[in-house]
Amino acid sequence: MLQAARHTAIVDAVQRERVVRVTDLAQALGVSAMTVRRDIESLEEAGLVERIHGGAKLPGDARTHEPGFEQKSTQAITEKQAIALEAAKLVKEGSAIGLSAGTTTYELAKLLLDGPRITVVTNSIRIAELFHHDPGTSRRGTSVIVTGGERTPSDALVGPIATSALKQLHLDTLFLGVHGMDAQAGFTTPNLQEAETNKAFMASARNVVVLADNSKWGTVGIASIAGLEDADELITDPGLGEEARRVLAEGVGKLRIAEA
Repeated sequence: MLQAARHTAIVDAVQRERVVRVTDLAQALGVSAMTVRRDIESLEEAGLVERIHGGAKLPGDARTHEPGFEQKSTQAITEKQAIALEAAKLVKEGSAIGLSAGTTTYELAKLLLDGPRITVVTNSIRIAELFHHDPGTSRRGTSVIVTGGERTPSDALVGPIATSALKQLHLDTLFLGVHGMDAQAGFTTPNLQEAETNKAFMASARNVVVLADNSKWGTVGIASIAGLEDADELITDPGLGEEARRVLAEGVGKLRIAEA
């Protein structure tokens, strides 16, 4: 494929998906990852896309654009499942855990359907429905508490009602999904109300575990949730670059790499 045709295809993919990965583009275009990276560099110079770790996105889009749940659930699925598997090892019988809204926390929730008896607190409509429709949830004695609040495009419940509910609770561990993570900005989201709700979630928990695949590195949403140092643990995947690993290992309490 000629360079001009590749550039057109890459821009079309970014406009359609908003975030694309180098590996996916290389496979779709039938070229090497190195070729795709050079194409992305050229397109970034022209102002048509913005480079992120492992891919490209719409210029400036990540700060305020909030993708829907369905769109996010198709991205980095293998990495998210590996992260969820590692996170499930931290869930103990009889504990009270928080699951924030997100596709990685949703993968964790699916594993916990066959897990120990626990109390789950969530502001995710998807996670609440998952447990509600599972016949084994009540049999095992697992209970689910939903915060209430205003629904976002990613099916999170946010706002004053959700925040007020969380302030009254005490959790053993919060598993927190984030939109982006950055050395300076910390953990961020494109939704202002979700940031406030997640802050309340973190304040209610003795232990905060952030679940974030490598594509989240370098992405900065408009609203900060917390600094890197506020996470007791971060679970990510082997696709995270060496420099990002160094920064995160120095910032968070403990960095875990979930092997596929």
